[in-house]
Amino acid sequence: MATVPTLEKLSSNKTFEGELIKYKFKSVALGDLDTQFNLYLPPNASQKKVPVLIYLAGLTCTEDNGAQKGNFLKTASAEGIALLFPDTSPRGAGAPNETDSWDFGVGAGFYLNATKPEYSRNYNMLTHVTTELPQVIEAAGLPLDWSRQSIFGHSMGGHGALTMYLASKTKQFRSASAFAPIANPSNCPWGEKAFNGYLQGGIEEGKQRYDATELITKHTDPVHVLIDYGTGDNFYKQGQLLPENFLKASRNAGYDEVQVRVRSHEGYDHSYYFISTFASDHIHFHANFLKA
Repeated sequence: MATVPTLEKLSSNKTFEGELIKYKFKSVALGDLDTQFNLYLPPNASQKKVPVLIYLAGLTCTEDNGAQKGNFLKTASAEGIALLFPDTSPRGAGAPNETDSWDFGVGAGFYLNATKPEYSRNYNMLTHVTTELPQVIEAAGLPLDWSRQSIFGHSMGGHGALTMYLASKTKQFRSASAFAPIANPSNCPWGEKAFNGYLQGGIEEGKQRYDATELITKHTDPVHVLIDYGTGDNFYKQGQLLPENFLKASRNAGYDEVQVRVRSHEGYDHSYYFISTFASDHIHFHANFLKA
């Protein structure tokens, strides 16, 4: 990136002795559109650079859902870990069909880089999350230690977290976790719609690049993955999530329950009530690796 965009601070709230700050900037990765994110700085960030955990939200969400409803901030404060909450898609691209349905387009960027020409200028959430946000935040002088990053997310964001973790050639993230992730998108309606919509190569391209169940089969390095889902989740029942497929692929690839842990929880649904119940487990999980 030739010129790194500057951040505009929109709001700040003190919480759990730290600070939750909302920023805006003009994103090159998203086609020069304005984008927003939330950043939680724990109290110890005033003395030193702190590790960072990125949270990717699900379909229809914004940068606010995880920050406001996830129940992550108290544990992050205690562990001394910053939390970064990006948006879920570009806003205002004017791309075809981007506002026609809730599971494609605005609020549904699927954390990939689009290859179809009508989307490829703006729908580049992979680059936005993994490259642009770290560059922009570092250039602003905020006290984050980018050599210690991990990533987690919910639903579409769980898909994003798992695929960004498993596909990273540079081992950018130390660990990944997910709440009710779309774990095998090339085999479910949400994933098929996204891959056929954004990618020139459709489902086959998605399968190669953006499907955690496929990626884990080709992985050879050690991994640190935690997945939670609820048996009362309607999207799980409808076959959108397919966590068992990911678990089976992981075991076939030689990963045991220490490296890949998939937990089912009786009666829990897809909502932030579920996420907030197990939020602290995920922060503690990542702290094991971020603070090692």
